[in-house]
Amino acid sequence: MGPRQLRTPRPPAPGGPHTHGRDLAVVTTAQRPSALPATQLKRLTTGELSDPHALLGPHPTAEGVTVRVLRPLADQVWLTAPAGEPLTELAHEGEGVFVGRLPGTAVPDYRVRVRYGSTLHDQDDPYRFLPTLGELDLHLIREGRHEQLWRVLGARVCAHESGWGPVAGVAFAVWAPNARAVRLVGDFNHWDGRAHPMRSLGACGVWELFVPGVGEGCRYKYEIATPDGRWIQKADPLATSAEVAPGTASRVFRSRHTWSDDAWMARRGERPVDRSAMSVYEVHPASWRPGLDYRGLAAELPAYVKALGFTHVEFMPVAQHPFGGSWGYQVSSYYAPAAGLGTPDDFRALVDALHRAGIGVIVDWVPAHFPKDDWALARFDGTALYEHPDPRRGEHPDWGTLVFDHGRAEVRNFLVANAVYWCEEFHVDGLRVDAVASMLYLDYSRPEGGWLPNVYGGRENLEAVEFLQEVNATVPRRCPGAVTIAEESTAWDGVTRRTDLGGLGFALKWNMGWMHDSLSYMAQDPVHRQYHHHAMTFPMVYAYAEHHTLPISHDEVVHGKGSLLTKMPGDRWQQLANLRAYLAFMWAFPGKQLLFMGQEFAQDTEWSHERGPDWSLLRHGAHAAVRDLVRDLNRGYLADPALWSLDSDPAGFCWIDADAAEENVYSFVRRGEGGESLVCVFNFQPTVRRDFCLAMPEAGDYSEVLTTDAARYGGSGVTNPGPVRAVPEPHQGLPARARVTLPPLGGVWFRKQ
Repeated sequence: MGPRQLRTPRPPAPGGPHTHGRDLAVVTTAQRPSALPATQLKRLTTGELSDPHALLGPHPTAEGVTVRVLRPLADQVWLTAPAGEPLTELAHEGEGVFVGRLPGTAVPDYRVRVRYGSTLHDQDDPYRFLPTLGELDLHLIREGRHEQLWRVLGARVCAHESGWGPVAGVAFAVWAPNARAVRLVGDFNHWDGRAHPMRSLGACGVWELFVPGVGEGCRYKYEIATPDGRWIQKADPLATSAEVAPGTASRVFRSRHTWSDDAWMARRGERPVDRSAMSVYEVHPASWRPGLDYRGLAAELPAYVKALGFTHVEFMPVAQHPFGGSWGYQVSSYYAPAAGLGTPDDFRALVDALHRAGIGVIVDWVPAHFPKDDWALARFDGTALYEHPDPRRGEHPDWGTLVFDHGRAEVRNFLVANAVYWCEEFHVDGLRVDAVASMLYLDYSRPEGGWLPNVYGGRENLEAVEFLQEVNATVPRRCPGAVTIAEESTAWDGVTRRTDLGGLGFALKWNMGWMHDSLSYMAQDPVHRQYHHHAMTFPMVYAYAEHHTLPISHDEVVHGKGSLLTKMPGDRWQQLANLRAYLAFMWAFPGKQLLFMGQEFAQDTEWSHERGPDWSLLRHGAHAAVRDLVRDLNRGYLADPALWSLDSDPAGFCWIDADAAEENVYSFVRRGEGGESLVCVFNFQPTVRRDFCLAMPEAGDYSEVLTTDAARYGGSGVTNPGPVRAVPEPHQGLPARARVTLPPLGGVWFRKQ
């Protein structure tokens, strides 16, 4: 049967997606191809076909090029040339499937024109394009070794080449190995996924579709057919942008940020972190100054932190999280900065501004667990995919969250690539890894019989150990100068030991023992402190087992614990004096410092994520004075390598007197790699100690370089105003001694002139 002519409406020349009534013209069509079997047609239109491209799009045959288009609810469909010239009208095959045949065996560069009622739409055909993932990408995904996973999965703005030039659109790809089918829903199809079934790329479990014409800012989700026959909608695990809560959709995003921190990036890894100065200011970005977004923070935070002398800012989790009350520790979108504070480029601008000010950026990272929200990672393809399938390993009883299956290659890859992502794409200088202990122990916070042993019958999570080692080996290799820091509260051996020596490979570990012991000592009334004297000395027993950070974090000033100031005993004057002495002790002790926002000016109430710090306290002299002390502690710390260059070397610390329990006095010497030394003495009694005999590392004149009792810090003004002379008379194992005055509840630093 030869070709026939049909008199049909002539499609108008393209003038945008919506074009109304025009004159009709003659369009020639070829013989209609053979109809699809009813079962195939049904599977195609219900979205249950794993390879819709096998039926949709162009397919050359001996008789010509068969083209099928899926446009549910359309009244008429034509194929046109890119410039709008009509090629053929397609016949309705049923259930929104339209089919026709073009002459010849070469596939022309065509477009699709669709009529819904009186409205015409010019569109491109997603099913005429090849996959956007290559064989190497698929192989690496199967192996769990794709270190730039975000470059192939998720939603990527890109262009496909065609005979009429590049075709712009978005390549969507998602890992859902147990799905029966996956469809795209979003703004571009009125959230009706019937027109956009995705194709399976085989055993790797990836589903893919390039959609022409989709642009930045578009919201979308994946609609997944589960093994038990349900359709569920899920946000994209690899989305780089998310909808502002309470919305739960993902967003298409392409970065346009131009970095200006080349100098910072080039020098950030010049010294090992354990032998470098690091003083960290921990910030909850949404509440540091409530109302500021990322750009607002970029305008104010760098100057504030720089003025106080901190070397780094640590942000509590900045990845998208649905519930603000989780403070970011229940993440729903691991690759998207929290949308409530701005776009991903806004966050880049914040990091850039901090770097230009000479301030490093650490972000909290949460690879242990994730929330159970049914639109996010939980049972993503209808099965336990990201979480461990056994609830004895896959659920966290305390936090009501799901635990990642770190033994699954693709899940491990998702997280390792995510660590690299924050360091490569956002120039982050460090990742503080949350809840490491919960990952290392299978019985963590679980009752007897409520946990599953490892293959050897032990409580160690061997898969999590391998995962952490991979993260800690990969991040510094790919991102020189970037570090990883463990929040690990147990005595696990080798947290900061190199991975090739059997350690976990972290650069630093939070010294939770020091934090707990020192705060318990400071909470005692001075009259009782002599019975707890060892609490301040015991941390030196294990100080060099790991590379440590001394953390006074948000965890210590919430949930009824009060602020750092209110942990101190006595009246308000004594509380402030205790706090000042404690901060000086912290800055002098081996390890890096971390202080949570608000504590730098003696916040007197515990932190609220809704209110943030009480900045009005700075109108009061006593609180402004504590802020000034923190500034001077940082300045003195940065200027004196004795306080940081040998943090991980026993040669950098020597007790002068660790046993003056009855006097509540501690004294020690800090030494630097260049021979520098600093004598530090602390009197935790509210009485002045005059003519106190203090052993010295060498004879000569010493200057008091800092005293927390200075009047400018709100103290009583008891100082050592002139040179302190150390005479060459051995005392307490050191070659010299001096007579000094110790202020009440005060700390003093001396340096040899």
